[in-house]
Amino acid sequence: MSTPYDALFTPGEDLEPDVHSVDLALRMARESLDRCAPKNIHSDGQMLAAAVDLEFTLRQLVTALDAERGEGR
Repeated sequence: MSTPYDALFTPGEDLEPDVHSVDLALRMARESLDRCAPKNIHSDGQMLAAAVDLEFTLRQLVTALDAERGEGR
């Protein structure tokens, strides 16, 4: 199905994140939150950058948690 926009992530087309330990993925998630917190909510560019940063970091964290639990997608 075609969309009139570019998705943040397209399964099967985009690379899956590397599997890290949960501790590392959690640290990276905290760092991402720290980077994104001061962004200007009225700036489209800054919000786009924050969305990409947070989406990728959350995907890494979920991948690490799934791996720790022995679950795969």
